[in-house]
Amino acid sequence: MTEHTYKHIELTGSSAESSDQAIKNAIAKASETLNNIHWFQVIDTRGYIENGGVKYWQMTIKVGFRLEE
Repeated sequence: MTEHTYKHIELTGSSAESSDQAIKNAIAKASETLNNIHWFQVIDTRGYIENGGVKYWQMTIKVGFRLEE
């Protein structure tokens, strides 16, 4: 087994649809510029309320990716 080094960063994604979609949006955007993304961890959940209902979700996640050799 080869030893690897990983880096992690925090991202915040948003979505009017759902918390899951906010996570997917953050990962999709990060995937445009980062290689070797392997995992995520939810750090914080927030939402914006308007007129007595949830207007959109904000999910802060920690994303881990393997550094290239």
